[in-house]
Amino acid sequence: MSPAIIVVPCYNEEKRLEILQFRKHVARHPEHSFLFVNDGSSDRTALILDDLHAADPDHFEVLHLSHNQGKAEAVRQGMQQALQSGVEYAGFWDADLATPLESIPDFVAQLEQMPERSMVLGARVKLLGRQIERKQLRHYLGRIFATSASTVLRLPIYDTQCGAKLFRVTRENQSLFATRFLTNWIFDVELLARSRQLEQFFGCPKLEDTVYELPLTSWRDVAGSKVKPHDFFKAFFELCTIYWRYLRPSLKSPFTQLPAQVETQSKRKAA
Repeated sequence: MSPAIIVVPCYNEEKRLEILQFRKHVARHPEHSFLFVNDGSSDRTALILDDLHAADPDHFEVLHLSHNQGKAEAVRQGMQQALQSGVEYAGFWDADLATPLESIPDFVAQLEQMPERSMVLGARVKLLGRQIERKQLRHYLGRIFATSASTVLRLPIYDTQCGAKLFRVTRENQSLFATRFLTNWIFDVELLARSRQLEQFFGCPKLEDTVYELPLTSWRDVAGSKVKPHDFFKAFFELCTIYWRYLRPSLKSPFTQLPAQVETQSKRKAA
């Protein structure tokens, strides 16, 4: 199986970080590695991560940010480093392991089996035979938001906010993380909006053809989550920001400049 690196943003995760699970995973899957981004934690998170790196530097890297910058920026900086590390796939995963690490090979398998896909997004779909344990209020608020995000993006997506995502290492995907996000709570939606702009301005393949949603076999709400119900209302304001900056019909300029050779390749594929 191809190598993959997973970015794990951490902010004051001393009591929730399951170090043993990460060690067990790399023992079973030595082709996988993890990049932990310490987002200016004020507890013992930095020490725990440094000890983990010292014990196994081949599988565990640590990026320390000087001060707390929020999950969006922690993920962005981690993904910038991961996408330039020479692996085939790079993604990000929530530190609380709400999505079990055992799911990573399933994400990798989807990209290996479907070369036309460039990203795999976890989807928390409660189906028979699957263990999706989510608080009822958060589930219903999440469905309302997901429907709104789907409408804004013009994309039939079920779950934008699951904290498990994997990307094929391409110049297009590298460009998605090139500049700071305008949002913090829903930067996942902003990533997709940026991909929409790559279609519009550079002729890159459509999201419908390159994004795959993978229904998770297991997911659970973990105590101590930093996301509260009222944050869903903040998310709607950020959704308006995304629409105005990336998706309104009168928009004249993209969020970034794609490298010339990628622009040429993308237009050739579109043709």
